[in-house]
Amino acid sequence: MERKFRLVLSCPDRVGIVAMVSNFISSHGGSISDANQHSDSSSGWFFMRVEVCATTLPYTLDEFKDAFSPIAQSFNMEWEVTDSAQPKKVILMASKDSHCLADLLYRYHEGELDCEIVCVISNHDDLRSMVEWHKIPYHHVPVDKADKQPHFDQVSQLIRQHDADVVVLARYMQILPTDICAAYTHRIINIHHSFLPSFAGAKPYHQAHERGVKLIGATCHFVTEELDAGPIIDQDVIRITHRDMPADMVRLGRDVEKTVLSRGLRWHLEDKVLVHGNKTVVFN
Repeated sequence: MERKFRLVLSCPDRVGIVAMVSNFISSHGGSISDANQHSDSSSGWFFMRVEVCATTLPYTLDEFKDAFSPIAQSFNMEWEVTDSAQPKKVILMASKDSHCLADLLYRYHEGELDCEIVCVISNHDDLRSMVEWHKIPYHHVPVDKADKQPHFDQVSQLIRQHDADVVVLARYMQILPTDICAAYTHRIINIHHSFLPSFAGAKPYHQAHERGVKLIGATCHFVTEELDAGPIIDQDVIRITHRDMPADMVRLGRDVEKTVLSRGLRWHLEDKVLVHGNKTVVFN
């Protein structure tokens, strides 16, 4: 795979942003392989993602950052440049349900996810053999219902120890404390088995069945201190009927959950997700 520098930015919208960024890259011999931009008229904010063939530039990643910094400052940009040759380190977390975890491990094994899965953390030991078959370290960190803090302390330690860039809650059925959420803002991705904001919290399929809905779905979102309320990355739905019981909805929903989670994670790994407030712009 050709090495790319990925520049993502957002700033107050004004004339000349695209021209300035493009001219900066071209003036240094850079070849743009992909570019996307979006102007949000309601907020007056501009978003852009550019991929540059790294071999066409005379810069290392740090030199690129130094050279681009004056432009970013002049436009009051929130920005980041990443190197595709440096895959993000990912930690997967799960409880007992295996469908999302198994799907991510399969996609990782097949090379669909450009990352390094450094470990899996679980509050149960049920999924160990599946994970270790992939030669990935498995950390069983039990939860004492009377005192969950030791569990979260160890989870936080493992995230720091592995220097994780992204944490994925692949049906991890515990609520992360606020300190972990705050420490990894927009770096923790969750799959919620509901089309948020409808049916937040526990047993959403049972809630949906009681409401008599005709569509059920799943939501991939960033984790925030407010439960199930973080910026949404991706969603999808599947049609159901009055004949479907909660168990049927759980079965049907699993397919949607794993598809939405893997898609959202892949976009995040490729720096295609830009967050502004509690919304996202996804250049998919």
